[in-house]
Amino acid sequence: MSMRPIIETRPAELTMEGAGVKLHRAFGFHNPKALDPFLLFDDFRNETPEDFEAGFPWHPHRGIETITYVLSGSVTHGDSLGNTGTLGAGSVQWMTAGSGIMHQEMPEGNAQGQMHGFQLWANLPSSLKMTAPRYQDIGAADLPEVTDDDGTRVKVIIGSFWGQTSPIDGIAAEPQYLDITLPPGLRKTFKVDTYRRAFAYVFEGEGFFTDASDPGGVLLEKEVMGKEVNIRDMSGDRTLVRFGTGDEITVQAGERGLRFLLISGAPIEEPVAWHGPIVMNTPDELRTAIRDLKNGTFIKPAH
Repeated sequence: MSMRPIIETRPAELTMEGAGVKLHRAFGFHNPKALDPFLLFDDFRNETPEDFEAGFPWHPHRGIETITYVLSGSVTHGDSLGNTGTLGAGSVQWMTAGSGIMHQEMPEGNAQGQMHGFQLWANLPSSLKMTAPRYQDIGAADLPEVTDDDGTRVKVIIGSFWGQTSPIDGIAAEPQYLDITLPPGLRKTFKVDTYRRAFAYVFEGEGFFTDASDPGGVLLEKEVMGKEVNIRDMSGDRTLVRFGTGDEITVQAGERGLRFLLISGAPIEEPVAWHGPIVMNTPDELRTAIRDLKNGTFIKPAH
């Protein structure tokens, strides 16, 4: 077995998107090779409606897939295919933009006015950039969850793990997307396919991940200064941990336990030309997409 080294850790950065939604971005719009096939990851967690209720009005996408996972509150959506619906707490939407789609996503708070969810963008290979758009909603009750003997809980959002398989399929990147909760004080090792890029995103609790070059580790506060990263004081538990190659990661939960997403996918390794919500392979393809938007030909007829 080969433990994955920690390449990078950093807190998600506060930003604003849509019509004025405050969110924290773990990565996106920088180096698309770093976490290929993933392009962007946003954590939209807010305690007050004015920080999210303006939502994400109608906007285009082409060349990518988006995976939205709602923890609390809900997201009402609609698209140019005529699809409408509402994602409730614990549910997931996978949307393939393909050749082009227009959609909107309007978040609503729970009874306390709180909203929390995540959105991940996965790239499409060149052979599927212009595929027909489609989407799939999966309710919370349909996502498998398994509890190990030591109390570790894993909700399988996408892919297969511990004998459980998510009903979501057909995502080009074939990701494994897990929501993992560790009890207080538990140290646990998880296998990750060697040929996949992988990252963790911590959003509750405290603890640390072990680095391959120093398994003994050093606990850290607020900044990354050694070979393990202490999650306790990093930006309200909104912490990205990016791993190098290997086939397992080891994590230690602190006194409050630890909850994090563990996401991996096979790299596409193709050129990326990126402008906002449109991701193609070449500048010419990008210019064509922008011209289609201006000309009203962005949405392609179904074949």
